[in-house]
Amino acid sequence: MTTVTDAAVVEKSGKIFVAGHRGLVGSAVVRRLRSLGYTNLILRSHSELDLTNQSAVKTFFSIEKPQYVILAAAKVGGIHANNTYPADFITINLQIQTNVIDSAYRYGVKKLLFLGSSCIYPKHAPQPIPESALLTGPLEPTNEWYAVAKIAGIKMCQAYRIQYKWDAVSAMPTNLYGPNDNFHPQNSHVLPALMRRFHEAKVSGAKEVVVWGSGSPLREFLHVDDLADAVVFLLENYSDLGHVNVGSGKEVSIKELAELVKEVVGFEGELVWDSSKPDGTPRKLMDSSTLANLGWEPKISLRDGLVGTYEWYVSKQQDK
Repeated sequence: MTTVTDAAVVEKSGKIFVAGHRGLVGSAVVRRLRSLGYTNLILRSHSELDLTNQSAVKTFFSIEKPQYVILAAAKVGGIHANNTYPADFITINLQIQTNVIDSAYRYGVKKLLFLGSSCIYPKHAPQPIPESALLTGPLEPTNEWYAVAKIAGIKMCQAYRIQYKWDAVSAMPTNLYGPNDNFHPQNSHVLPALMRRFHEAKVSGAKEVVVWGSGSPLREFLHVDDLADAVVFLLENYSDLGHVNVGSGKEVSIKELAELVKEVVGFEGELVWDSSKPDGTPRKLMDSSTLANLGWEPKISLRDGLVGTYEWYVSKQQDK
């Protein structure tokens, strides 16, 4: 059982367990670690290791004994999925976090980094949202089940740090996109949903694409490869009680986003706004100054990131 005081620099040959390595975030973290020369990655698919199974997780940690853990495994989804499966979202995420964090501590992991989400903050948090806004007001009702689980993960890392002097840190990303995103027609987030709809409209020769709302809400997006870079940066450079926001610091309206995705996809029809449909939160921007002051900043522009994501999406459609 390692304490904060003797936590070492992350060795390139150190055993690193990336939980959730096939997902949007986990796969990007694996790419980044490998590009930086980390050679000893421990990866398990869900069929190989069910992280909701406490006994299986304990056995895994007792045998493999990873030195570092990046906890990117989670059940995730958009508003529709959160509203439809609230029990799944709170239960599965609590099980994953509890099993991995506790076993990591008990089997001698030097450092654990837990990944949460910007939805942990109150619905009416100040903008940009500072880390201090956590638990200062009611959550957004449509995803509170997921948010409560992620808040519990932050607090669990803090509790183990306080009680056991164990080096567990938390990072909270803003809205993410990139290769391996979820493009499901019902359960995806706004950016991949727009990309899929414009692509299908282009392929079918549709004259128009209808998008919900007025297009006025402002959102922040971060390419998942930038997040992966920030994750490795925090693993190597950060050790403190507070969680850290990870964002791009740049806002774009949903209208601007839709126009940009339309252009990147090459859909030449009309974009129609259905203002009878809800807009959601008018603004959601994270204050990432803590991370900026540590010396990290994002590198991938939204346009460049969208081009790369669309290339990936098209290649996956051709593989089917």
